[in-house]
Amino acid sequence: MIRKAFIFFILVISFCLNGYSQVKFDNVLYGVAYYHEYMPSDRLETDIKMMKDANINVVRVGESTWSLFEPQEGKFEFEWMDRILDKMHQAGIKVILGTPTYSIPAWLAHKHPEVLLKYPGGGQAYYGIRQNMDITNPTFLFYSERIIRKMMQHYAKHPAIIGYQVDNETTSRNVNNYDAFVGFVNYVKNKFKSLDTLNKVWGLNYWGMNINSWEEFPTRDGATNPSYLLEWERYKRQIVANFLTWQSQIVREYKRPEQFVTQCFMPAIQDIDHPATAKYMDVMAVNVYHPQENDLTGVEIAFAGDYFRGIKKSNYLITETNAQTTSWSSQFQKPPYDGQLRMNVFAHLASGANMVEYWHWHSIHNGQETYWKGVLSHDLQPNRTYKEVSQTAKELKEIGTHLVNLKKTNKVAILFSQDSYYGIEFMKYSNQTGSHPWFSFNGYMDQWLKPMHEALYKQNIESDIILDKDDFSKYSMLVIPPLYIASDSLLERISDYVKNGGHVVMAMKSGFANENSAVRAQLAPGPLRKACGFYYQEFANIDETGLKDDPFKVGTDKNKVKDWAEFIIPETAKPLAYYNDKHWGKYPAITNNNYGKGSLTYIGTVLSKELMSAVMQNAVMQAGISSPAQKLTYPIIVRSGVNGQGKTVHYILNYSDDMKTAEYPFKDGTELLGKKQVKINEQLQIEPWGVKIVEEK
Repeated sequence: MIRKAFIFFILVISFCLNGYSQVKFDNVLYGVAYYHEYMPSDRLETDIKMMKDANINVVRVGESTWSLFEPQEGKFEFEWMDRILDKMHQAGIKVILGTPTYSIPAWLAHKHPEVLLKYPGGGQAYYGIRQNMDITNPTFLFYSERIIRKMMQHYAKHPAIIGYQVDNETTSRNVNNYDAFVGFVNYVKNKFKSLDTLNKVWGLNYWGMNINSWEEFPTRDGATNPSYLLEWERYKRQIVANFLTWQSQIVREYKRPEQFVTQCFMPAIQDIDHPATAKYMDVMAVNVYHPQENDLTGVEIAFAGDYFRGIKKSNYLITETNAQTTSWSSQFQKPPYDGQLRMNVFAHLASGANMVEYWHWHSIHNGQETYWKGVLSHDLQPNRTYKEVSQTAKELKEIGTHLVNLKKTNKVAILFSQDSYYGIEFMKYSNQTGSHPWFSFNGYMDQWLKPMHEALYKQNIESDIILDKDDFSKYSMLVIPPLYIASDSLLERISDYVKNGGHVVMAMKSGFANENSAVRAQLAPGPLRKACGFYYQEFANIDETGLKDDPFKVGTDKNKVKDWAEFIIPETAKPLAYYNDKHWGKYPAITNNNYGKGSLTYIGTVLSKELMSAVMQNAVMQAGISSPAQKLTYPIIVRSGVNGQGKTVHYILNYSDDMKTAEYPFKDGTELLGKKQVKINEQLQIEPWGVKIVEEK
C-alpha cells in the first residue's frame, strides 16, 4: 500500500492539464482563520455571534488538526469539526477547509520516525513542531493520502465549504533525507541521460570530481559545485510541485464543481515552482505579513499581488495577514495604528485580491505563537481591532461588488529568475548580513528585485512580476534584476525584445553564466553584447563610493554605489554615469544603448535606493510610459484596475501619519465610500492612513 501511494504520487505529475476555469466571486470575502480547538473553553456560539455582528463572511479551518481527526492510527473522529461547520453554515459564514498534512500526529512520528526530516550537515527534525516531515517519504504519503480521502469522503458535500486548501505554506523544508536524495539522482538521470553529459555540463573534471557510476553519485552534504547546487534547488522546487499536485488531484476527485482548490503560499517566491504547483489549483492564495506603525509602506502587499496575480493570470486570495502583532516571542510587538488595518485591506484589493483573511480570530493562550495575535486579544473581548474589522466589513458589504474581480493591465514587468537568485547566493558578491531577525541577506532579492519593484511602486508605476516563460511582448518596459543564470535562448529573447521596440533596465552580472551555472567562454555579457552595446573583462568588489558629479542629482549623501563594479568598455552604449574613483573612474557605472527600435539601460554596480529611483524614472521617460497616477508620489500611492462591471477603479492611499492633499488626476467619477462626485484635478483630503476609492463614470 505504501509503495502504491508513492507510485501514484510520482505518476500524477506526468498528467498534463490545460488549466481550470478562473474562480469568480460575487463579492469580497473578508474573514479569519478560526481554531475553536485552541480555545480555553467552548465558546463557538459566542464567536459566531461576534463574527456575524462584525459582518465576517468566511473562515478557514482544519489545516493543522490531523491529530484531532485521527488521534490514534486508523481511528477517525469528525464530530468536533462537523459541529463547527454546521454552525458556520447556519450563520451564513463560508468555510475553506484545509488538508491537515503539514502537522503530523504523535503516533505517526513515534511509529515511523523515518518520516521526520533530515537536514544538510547532519541535523534532523523532531516531534514538537509542524512541518517536520519529508514530503517525499512513501510512508508519510501513504498516511497523508488516507487522511485526505477520509476527510473528503466525509466533507465534500457539506454546504458550508466553498473551497479546499491543500497542505499549508509548503516548501521542501530543506529536505536531505535518503528518499529525497534517491529522487534527485533519478531526476538528474532523466534530465541529462548520461554521465558523460553530466560530467561535461557540470564541469566535474575540476578537482577531479567526475562521476563514473550512478551508484557513486555524491549526496548534497559536501557538494561545492555550483551546477550541482543549482540543480538541487530546481529539484526541491519540483518536490513541492509534485506533492501539492498530488494532493490537489486527490481533492479534485471528491470536490463539488463549484468548490475551488488552493494553497496558502508564502511570498518567499524563490522556493517554489508556482506555475507547476498551481496547475491543478483553481485560484492562488498567499500569506502576506508586513511591518506596521511607521514602517508600513504597502510595498509588501503590492509585491505579493504583482507576483501572484500572474501565476493563474487571475485574481488571488489573502489567506493570512496581520491582525494585531506578530512574532514567535514577545519581541517586535508593533500593533497597527488606527486606520492601518482598514487601509491594508483596501491595499490588498487594489492589487487584485478577492479575499482578505487574518491569521487569526483569537490570540492563542499557549504554544509557539502566543504573541502572534489575532483579531481578538487573549481576553477574547471586543477591542480596537475588532471595531476596525467591523467597520471595514460593513464598508465591503456596501461597495464590495464594485471592488471584486479587479483586472489590471500594466505596461511594466519585472523579470524574476529563481535560478539567478540561487546562482548568486552560491557565489555571493557582498558580505552584508540581514537586518531582519528572521531572514538572512540575499543580494538578488534585497539589493535588486525588491528595490526595483519599490522604486516603481513609490512613483505609482504599477508592474507585474513575471517569469522567464512569460510573454514579454505585451509590455513597454522590462526590468531585469541580475540575470546571472540564463540560457542563450532567453538572452536572445531579451535582445529581440529590445530590437523590436522594448525598453529594458538590466542589472549587473546578467548573461554571465549559462543555464547550468557555467560561466560563458566569451566576452561578457555574452549574447546580450549587441543589445547592451558594451563588453567587459574585469570586475571588482568595491567599498561604498559615489558617481562622478552626481549625474542624477540625488544629493551627495544619496549618490552612493557599493559592493560590485563591472569595468564596462562601451561600443555603441552611451555612458550615463562614471565611478568617482581614482583608479576605476574611467569606466562607466551605468550605460544606455539604443538597439533597433528599443533601448537598454544597464546598471553595473549596486545603487542606493535614491539612485535606483532616479534610474527607473529616466527609463520610464525614455520608454514613453505615462499615466496620470505618476503625478502623485509616495506617501500617496495609487493602484488602479477595471472591476467586474467594466468600470475603472482608482485606490488612492495615504501611507503617512499626516493629512494629505492629493490632486485627483483621472476622469470624473464617484467616491465609493462617501458617494461623493469627484472631478478631474479636484483636491482630495486623505486622512492619515486613509484611502479614497473612486470609480470612473
